[in-house]
Amino acid sequence: MHIVVCVKQIFDPDVATTVFRIDEDANKIVPVSGVSPVISPFDEQAVEAALRIKDDFSEQDKDVKVTVITMGPEAARAVLKGGLAKGADEGVLLTDAAFDDADAVSTARVLAAAVKKLGDVDLVLAGRQAADGDLGAVGLFTAEALGIAAITYAKDVRMDGDTLRVVRVLENGTETVEAACPALVTISHELGQPRYTGLRETMRAAKKPVHVWNAEDLGVDAGTAGAAGARRVMERLYMPVKEVDCDYVEGDTPQVIAAALAQRLRDAELV
Repeated sequence: MHIVVCVKQIFDPDVATTVFRIDEDANKIVPVSGVSPVISPFDEQAVEAALRIKDDFSEQDKDVKVTVITMGPEAARAVLKGGLAKGADEGVLLTDAAFDDADAVSTARVLAAAVKKLGDVDLVLAGRQAADGDLGAVGLFTAEALGIAAITYAKDVRMDGDTLRVVRVLENGTETVEAACPALVTISHELGQPRYTGLRETMRAAKKPVHVWNAEDLGVDAGTAGAAGARRVMERLYMPVKEVDCDYVEGDTPQVIAAALAQRLRDAELV
């Protein structure tokens, strides 16, 4: 079985917004000095989901190959190394100037082309959404480009023979969905804590293969990738200005203050 996991390198979402700076002319976030980008948390859980399937198959003496794919600059190789250190078998870095400033649609075209180039893929996993744009669209667009079924918001993914069984998270519960492979599944945070890696695994990851493919290698028309193939139009990227108007309720006693506060809430039709 061959599982492909799509991952993305993003600005660290745990960095305080007060240290972010946005270039509003270019509609881009300016990298924060001294802060390294990280793998999108949902994608890290997608890697974990693939490795859990691999662990299950290993107990049955069955082979599973896990390939981690990312699209980005050379620096994005770091997120591939992270996946390899956790237990993935190989990485694929999709890098080309033609891929720059892609949106969900043009990203999905490139990812789908890479999956097709790998040729023998049974299952594609991805995070439910990237933690920077929070669109949750790339996985679905990739499934559409591949012509395969897509199952979203998974908290558990297992193979039962040749049947893919996925437990999906709903607003008020869960549901179990079955599908035939090949298929694509997006993983939610309810999957649980990803495994940690030690120094030994990190050193082993350095010896695992990482393939680097560009638009020509994938047979992708540069006019359909990156900004040229994007359908999204970014009107404006900015930090919203938060205005706080603090109005103090005064009084000689707590009872007077409480009565005045209640009256103001009634006047504002909040109670």
